[in-house]
Amino acid sequence: MTGAIFDVDGTLLDSMGVWDTLASRYLMSQGIQPAPDLDSCVKTMSTDQAARYFQTACGLQKSVEEIQTGINELLERFYREEAELRPGTREFLDRLSAAGIRMCTATATDRTLVEAALKRCGVLHHFGGVFTCDEIGAGKDEPRIYEAALKHLQTEKGQTFVFEDALHALETAKKAGFRTVGIFEEHEPDQEAVQKSVEYYVRNQQDLTRLLQTMESMEEES
Repeated sequence: MTGAIFDVDGTLLDSMGVWDTLASRYLMSQGIQPAPDLDSCVKTMSTDQAARYFQTACGLQKSVEEIQTGINELLERFYREEAELRPGTREFLDRLSAAGIRMCTATATDRTLVEAALKRCGVLHHFGGVFTCDEIGAGKDEPRIYEAALKHLQTEKGQTFVFEDALHALETAKKAGFRTVGIFEEHEPDQEAVQKSVEYYVRNQQDLTRLLQTMESMEEES
């Protein structure tokens, strides 16, 4: 391995849970007690659709723009103040950096949120670049974000590993010719498919340590 491209939410950061309860958290911040099924109701909605739902179903007396701003502020507060690294991540990144591995991130989350969280957690300096789907203009159902990251890293694709927790992203990276590491995340329902599709599968901190030892052994042998 000479290069590594990391997803952020669910891979570097233990942050997927905030998206599950974001709607409820927002309404409570506005003094409204949410219905028990609110989060599941708005799970597949865009922020615009969710804002209109808050108006009609929850009686929130704010404009769509005000609601969207409030949701974004709530997210920003979470990333700036609460989001934490997944167990073992700091040590893993430290050792990759020490070995001279070039690293960057590829994320669907806003750049300012990602940079704020990684900086507060003390690991932003490991990454030579932060690539976002919005800035690239494509989601992870296309390989464009990984190709842009690879160009920045200037490493060989066959020696560049993509670390992801989402099955569709891993399949995209693998199909594009990258080597893949699947990270267990409970929000990805098809873990069996993840495990079958990747070169390495990481369930926990112990697996992360074993993966690093395997890569270091391969480096010594070469």
